[in-house]
Amino acid sequence: MNISHLPLLIYRWRVRAGFFGIVLSIFLAQPTVISLLIGSSVCAVGLGIRTWASGHLKKERELAVSGPYRYTRNPLYFANLLLGISVAIGAWSCWVLGIFLLYFLLFYPVIIFREKTRMKQFFPQKYEEFGKKVPLFFPTCFPSLPRSSVRFSWTLHKKNKESRALFGALLFWSLLVLKYVIF
Repeated sequence: MNISHLPLLIYRWRVRAGFFGIVLSIFLAQPTVISLLIGSSVCAVGLGIRTWASGHLKKERELAVSGPYRYTRNPLYFANLLLGISVAIGAWSCWVLGIFLLYFLLFYPVIIFREKTRMKQFFPQKYEEFGKKVPLFFPTCFPSLPRSSVRFSWTLHKKNKESRALFGALLFWSLLVLKYVIF
């Protein structure tokens, strides 16, 4: 295998590997009442950020610079970090934390680099300016972009199929609570 194909291979396996990681996390989980409460609270914050971001995202048609995109160029990926942390907290397992860290550190640099490259192709000048003002991943507390007149859109949220993240989270947390109750 050519080493230059490795990033593409990693990118293509991100969803399958994530699904396998979640299944393994449920199997390895040793949840407690406290871990479930704290983990689900962190999950709610992550889902809130994903919801907010998806209601501002017009994929490949317009560079998103409103809402959470004023704070980070990748609010969806930052929210995924919070969701992964919530899984590790809820599962209350060092193994699950290790799986999440391995997954995130292997896949997300590739995913973010690929997204950055695509945005530069779609919006070369705008993205260059955007990149000078907004951090790539970790949000700033003090955005340098002015507030936009663009408002959150439930239509965009629906079009971006963000309900899948909510459904997946509800399924995961239901299984984790079930594991706590049964075992």
